[in-house]
Amino acid sequence: MGGTGDAGELYPPIEPYGTGMLDVGDGNLVYWEVCGNPDGKPALVVHGGPGSGCGTGARRYFDPERYRVVLFDQRGCGRSTPHAADPATDMRHNTTPHLIADMERLREHLGIDRWLLYGGSWGSTLLLAYAERHPERVSEIVVSGVTTTRRSEIDWLYRGVGRFFPEQWERFVAGAGGTPRDGDVVAAYARLTEHPDAAVREKATADWCAWEDAVLSGETNGTAHPYGDRPSDARLALVRICSHYFSHGAWLEEGVLLREAGRLAGIPGVLVHGRFDMGGPLLTAWELHRAWPGSELHVVEDAGHLGGARTRGHVLRALNRFAAVR
Repeated sequence: MGGTGDAGELYPPIEPYGTGMLDVGDGNLVYWEVCGNPDGKPALVVHGGPGSGCGTGARRYFDPERYRVVLFDQRGCGRSTPHAADPATDMRHNTTPHLIADMERLREHLGIDRWLLYGGSWGSTLLLAYAERHPERVSEIVVSGVTTTRRSEIDWLYRGVGRFFPEQWERFVAGAGGTPRDGDVVAAYARLTEHPDAAVREKATADWCAWEDAVLSGETNGTAHPYGDRPSDARLALVRICSHYFSHGAWLEEGVLLREAGRLAGIPGVLVHGRFDMGGPLLTAWELHRAWPGSELHVVEDAGHLGGARTRGHVLRALNRFAAVR
């Protein structure tokens, strides 16, 4: 057996024992995979982005002897089809309510009654929205990097935090065409990702990724580019989906996930958040903790949005603890 979580040690790499493409309607097929013990405790990994796709690393957070781990690529990204990198892909059927319905369809397809939810960043927004809609289907929740995708949070990430990166933010705004006609930089990028000229779409994607990497540069010492280093199609899909979601406020009423957090009462929850998360400030995690009866909040003093060994340790300890609860 691999790590215990005490020092942030992950479990050994594993491969899925089952995969498939789930027809969720609207011409969309959603990729899913299952790893670990077929008779283990069900858990669902909800990836970030939106539009990042599920990675192999998330499998390693779960004890493969005790968990039945489900991962899936949300609409338009990863191995799901049609892919958002293709300009012909219709984005009208890619919204938060669609993704919640996809998760519920996947649960039914796999014959799961209740499952633990794990995710971070955008993934935390989506899993919270799902859990508040279907609390009876959720056994526990573990979140690393709390967001609720309020318009105020979007405004911080794509405008407010620019006070710390004025040069890079100026370039980001310039990439949107200077001052957009409606003053909304995110909406301007959403329009650019739909442009018929491939060169325009590619430049907008590169400019968006440069901004995201700038916000994370204090955590990577500027030597890595978590957004810009992705393969071309993955970057195109990520930026198109991100700007699509964020320009619509993720189709969530402002503040609704915090206002309705009482619906999570009785669901054990562990929230882990870095003190120095520039992209998603700690305030949101604190507000959710205060609104969610019985939740735990662990503030990692030396971490940001990308986490680190201490962040992993908190997540692993929570998942190991919940593995024993059936």
